[in-house]
Amino acid sequence: MTTHSPDADGAYSRRQILIIFSGLMAGMSLASLDGTAVNTALATMVADLGGLGAYAWVGTSYLLTSTVANALFGKLSDIYGRKRLFQIAIITFLVGSIGCGLAQTMLSLIISRGVQGIGGGGLMSMAFVIIGDVVPPRERGRYVGLITSVFAVGSVVGPLMGGFFAEQLSWRWIFSVNIPIGLVALVITSRALRMPVVRLDRRVDFLGAALLTSSVTCLILFLSWSSQDYGWGATLSVVLAIAAGVLAVGFVQWEKRAQEPIMPLHLFRIDVLRVTIPLVTFAGVIIYGANAFIPLYLQAITGFSPTNSGLLLIPIMAGVTLMSVSTGRRMAITGKYKHWPVFGAASLSLGMVLLSQMSHTGLGLTSALIGMFCVGVGIGSIMPTATLATQNAVEWSDLGVASSVITFFRTLGGVIGLAAFGALLNSHVAGKVDEKYLQAPRQIKHLKEPIRGEVLRVLGDGITNLYRIAIPIAIVVLVIATRLPERPLRKTSGMAESTIIE
Repeated sequence: MTTHSPDADGAYSRRQILIIFSGLMAGMSLASLDGTAVNTALATMVADLGGLGAYAWVGTSYLLTSTVANALFGKLSDIYGRKRLFQIAIITFLVGSIGCGLAQTMLSLIISRGVQGIGGGGLMSMAFVIIGDVVPPRERGRYVGLITSVFAVGSVVGPLMGGFFAEQLSWRWIFSVNIPIGLVALVITSRALRMPVVRLDRRVDFLGAALLTSSVTCLILFLSWSSQDYGWGATLSVVLAIAAGVLAVGFVQWEKRAQEPIMPLHLFRIDVLRVTIPLVTFAGVIIYGANAFIPLYLQAITGFSPTNSGLLLIPIMAGVTLMSVSTGRRMAITGKYKHWPVFGAASLSLGMVLLSQMSHTGLGLTSALIGMFCVGVGIGSIMPTATLATQNAVEWSDLGVASSVITFFRTLGGVIGLAAFGALLNSHVAGKVDEKYLQAPRQIKHLKEPIRGEVLRVLGDGITNLYRIAIPIAIVVLVIATRLPERPLRKTSGMAESTIIE
């Protein structure tokens, strides 16, 4: 046994947990900083490499590949160990970062973001699996602040970094900075992330992964291309929709007889997961989809610089941090969690209402800032609680795959939301203004009247319309949250319930 191993009862000391968490935080800081920095500089990237039509795909490609990675990494870690898969995720993220920094076309940037997504999905999936291994559900809330602090720092440093590079140097530096951070993360995880390996004789469901990937890809292409390029009734659109459905059915049928399914269907019979899965899926549609267009609104409509627009995103992460820490501590004390997602869904609904009024009231910026804070409160109340409830409801043998499944559906909702909202925005502006005026969103404010006013009106109405559409989705999230079963939080960690083999 190493000094980082649990005791005979499978329990880790607080010092051991903090050491392990330092390795997790080092890796997760990559995704945190990169995500907020890219969102801030995205309008500049679009102006440099392409048009508004590809705006959503920079994020969609990342979410698409991270969705599949979420489902795979948990299963792979059961075979090859948590630490090894976590480090593979870091290396993959760095390879994608290099590709993004060298991208000369929008297509190459989108492909490289897809590679980054594989690493980012693995980082997030493995972090939650490892947390489930070492910290009991009842005590997990006490450590939530450590994880949320990564995103809190990222919410401040990331926008500043992205805005500074976009304005003063080049947006390519955003991805270059990932290299030293990633190398440091590899060193820290090599030394700090020492966990016993529980070797399970399992196979990887590659056919299931292929069917799942193909189905999701067809779905996203259908949503993105149909409204923008081909039309909903076009032959290609119909083919993609049918292919997505057939592949999804094929995936489910294969999973029923696969020896080691990538997504075991018995998980869907657990009452808690029957609620948490649709909960995070619909919440993901709003959180990833609608929120991606806030920086575009701030820069194109209000005229803020990338740096300032990035700083204006801080209310979201302030809400996330506040509620993640508060709910975690309260759950550790009370052992109850059901009412937090309900509160979060109500806050999320209010946030969508406020954001939908950004261009229709005299309090546009104020409405946006309060709305973003409400969205952050919703995220901080729903997402950590859903993950905790899921991990608490399954056996340790299913901890890795269950954590991956909940992360998969959360990201899948984001993929669908980002593609759908991007398609809706493109559909709204198509034919109403000359596309050349949308190639560089930050330059709209320099156009002459009346063209400037018309472009701002069309684009502003298109973005705020997305939030009006999101309101009924948020209400669906609220209804689902009220149905979450309450189970007593266990006081033993996943590792304590397993047979540990060095």
